[in-house]
Amino acid sequence: MLLTEYDQTKRAMINPDLFHKPLANMPKTCVTFFSKSVMKAVVENYNAELITEEIKNSTAVFPVYKVNINGTEIAVFQSAVGAPACVSNAEELISLGIKNIIAVGSCGCLQNDIEEYSIIIPTAAIRDEGTSYHYAPVSDETVLDEEVVSVLEGVLNQHGINYKKGKTWTTDAIFRETPQKVQDRIARGAITVDMECSAYDILCKFRGVKYGQLFYAADNLANEEYDPRNIMNSNSNQDAKQKVAALAFECAVEIDKKFN
Repeated sequence: MLLTEYDQTKRAMINPDLFHKPLANMPKTCVTFFSKSVMKAVVENYNAELITEEIKNSTAVFPVYKVNINGTEIAVFQSAVGAPACVSNAEELISLGIKNIIAVGSCGCLQNDIEEYSIIIPTAAIRDEGTSYHYAPVSDETVLDEEVVSVLEGVLNQHGINYKKGKTWTTDAIFRETPQKVQDRIARGAITVDMECSAYDILCKFRGVKYGQLFYAADNLANEEYDPRNIMNSNSNQDAKQKVAALAFECAVEIDKKFN
């Protein structure tokens, strides 16, 4: 099977440093959002300063900004949705000088007791996507960095935020989350489903970058009937999403202190 043919060679035919060199004004720590509306609000609310528009492809430009959080400069970036696209973006972001990444995005719920906009910290991810197999040998799962998870928990606990932590199921085929697969992933211990986490985590391990993620709960796949909840309205409850963004920035500051 092709996906079992992992090649550990670091240098590929095309490498990110062909297009980008580290920028002197680039912070070491980045918070990246998947939601366009959340990113737009963050740029406006935090008076974000544009660093570069060098990350681009044939369909979009992905500007990198920086914000000042209590005296610490943090980069801000919107990741593309889906493992192949977001990893490609992240490769370029890392080549500009980023050493720590906190990702923020929605997830599907595989437990009925996870309410809308609840915060979840993934601690492991089922590798049901193709991208990560080009960055690490074959395995069913990846375990996220325990030190980073501990920092995220510390910030949430400090604010008395209720949250869950556990395994996520990362898939790159949103319309093939069949009932049987859902039940199988639940049996494997997954409490959420997403489209990037396992690939993002393994990429960062490959490149020597610290990575963690905060989910906010969206649709529910735990029952026989699919419940889309807020997933159909990207502009829904911006207040809740911005609270998660603010927490992510606090986490980023602590990550920056700890690892830089």
